[in-house]
Amino acid sequence: MTPVKGWTSVSLVLLAVAIGAGLFITWIDSRPNWDDTGITAGLIFTFSAMLGTAVPRRPWVWGLAVGGWVPLFGLILRREPATLIALAAGMAGAYAGAGIRKLLDGGGS
Repeated sequence: MTPVKGWTSVSLVLLAVAIGAGLFITWIDSRPNWDDTGITAGLIFTFSAMLGTAVPRRPWVWGLAVGGWVPLFGLILRREPATLIALAAGMAGAYAGAGIRKLLDGGGS
């Protein structure tokens, strides 16, 4: 029996990890002396790609869970629409990871 319909216990744990990682990346990005968008976007992309590879069934969830916090913080508190790039990085990473998993599983043709 799964805890939530369609989700395994491992997927739920990974969702909690993804949310925690996204919040941690957002915290780093919000520091006054942090001014490196490339590293922030790279972290979001990489972490989302790892999750997309691990559980490729719902890549949009991983992209949103990891990459959604930076734009949420940026739009609400700073009114910076450019922070939506972080969400794009999360989605790109998650779908890239899911694609890699599909190729590794032999479903690429």
